[in-house]
Amino acid sequence: MKVFKSHITFSKEQRYGIFLLLLIIVILQSIYFFWDKTTEVTEIPKQDLIVFQNEIDSLKAIEIEKAKPKRFPFNPNYITDFKGYTLGMTNEEIDKLHKYRKENKWINSAEDFQKVTGISDSLFLQISPYFKFPDWVTEKSVKTKKFQQHTNRPLTFNQKADLNTATALQLQSVYGIGEKLSQRILKLRGSFEGGFISVIQLQDVYGLSPEVIENLEEKFTVKTPRVVEKVNLNTATTNELVQIQHIDYPLAKEILEYRTLHESFNDLDELLKVKGFPLQKLDIIKLYLAIN
Repeated sequence: MKVFKSHITFSKEQRYGIFLLLLIIVILQSIYFFWDKTTEVTEIPKQDLIVFQNEIDSLKAIEIEKAKPKRFPFNPNYITDFKGYTLGMTNEEIDKLHKYRKENKWINSAEDFQKVTGISDSLFLQISPYFKFPDWVTEKSVKTKKFQQHTNRPLTFNQKADLNTATALQLQSVYGIGEKLSQRILKLRGSFEGGFISVIQLQDVYGLSPEVIENLEEKFTVKTPRVVEKVNLNTATTNELVQIQHIDYPLAKEILEYRTLHESFNDLDELLKVKGFPLQKLDIIKLYLAIN
């Protein structure tokens, strides 16, 4: 009878190593089983928690303040539809402001702004600190007082000087107009064959503020306007439109597209609805247009 022997045999050293390995495993398992897994929780005093929470709240408040849109000083006479919306004004209040400005009137104080627009007292208190008017409006200098004394009685049309024949020295008699501004006015006048059509065109003089234009209008007017053949807005071509100040090819294209979509213009003020139309230049552009 044959005796089967195991093919797996270990030496004495190998058997000792296996026994040692098993012993280590048993010891580690015992340690893991009997080890207390609970950890000691450090208790933070309530007063310290309050301090930490206050610091977190203050940091959050700082971040919220940083995230708010920043406001910078601005002249309320030039508030656009978008600017008025961001300030919190209603459409009716914005329309009142634009209507007032179309009458060639200017707002010279925060009180005037509230009176014209009718904004609430709460909104007035929020935005009025950011109103910025020209220095000649806010500073009550001696020169301003003398100027006001001489302009208490408005001059009649015949008493005013003709802007199309005025010299630089005559223009400099207006408070707010110096040598540079007077030269810019004469340069703009010289760019038109025949001079100005209206005082409104002074809006194109760089650095000439609305308030100074108002001062100038008290002493000057256009008595000899150049003759202009107005373009019919409802039949004008692109080439005719681009001959007008402040109208380029992209704007002319938008005007024609609007006219086609709505069949015609009913009023020149309807140009304000044209995409990209320069609101501040409407009065100047209207000098060259008509609706027949």
